[in-house]
Amino acid sequence: MSKVTCQISISLDGFVAGPNQSLENPLGEGGLGLHEWAFATASWREQQGQLGGARGVDSDVLDEVVQNVGAYIMGRKMFGGGDGRWDQAWKGWWGEDPPYHVPVFVLTHHPRAPLPMKGGTTFNFITDGITSALAQARAAAGPKDIVIAGGAHAVQQFLAAGLLDELYLHVVPVVLGAGERLLENVGKPTLEPVKVLASPAVTHVKYRVVR
Repeated sequence: MSKVTCQISISLDGFVAGPNQSLENPLGEGGLGLHEWAFATASWREQQGQLGGARGVDSDVLDEVVQNVGAYIMGRKMFGGGDGRWDQAWKGWWGEDPPYHVPVFVLTHHPRAPLPMKGGTTFNFITDGITSALAQARAAAGPKDIVIAGGAHAVQQFLAAGLLDELYLHVVPVVLGAGERLLENVGKPTLEPVKVLASPAVTHVKYRVVR
């Protein structure tokens, strides 16, 4: 049976983005440092169509998290383009060939026609909430898994609603001090650790969300 999963990098003090986020600096001050471990891997570079990078536990984890994915769900802020009515010229942060290669469902309050991109990615804009987004993602994914790609508010909604099966945290040894905290407004979910892997750059902890 397909799962609803999330994998996300997080600071030691619980933030997934730094303070003062903007269109020019979407991850906030210091936020990019949460992802440096990934940028160094062979897996990440291959997914971006690049050469090089290191093989090892971090690269293996990135290989793992893209297996058996049939659809993604993300929040408006992760897709980007600012608040309010859509700027139709905005097509996301990733260029003409985004790294998803399956349908992506974007949570928003503002309607927009589906946006097909190269490589099999189509962005679908969902205005009637997470339950509708999940139903449409399940229909698109079939037997494959659905990944809640972020940002923090999207993950919080699914966790609070009891709709997340698995949470894979990549804990980076940095302290941001402020920013966008992940585990708030989520109720009191029971998280059961099922896997822990580590490198000098990051500790990967996979949790099963127990209902």
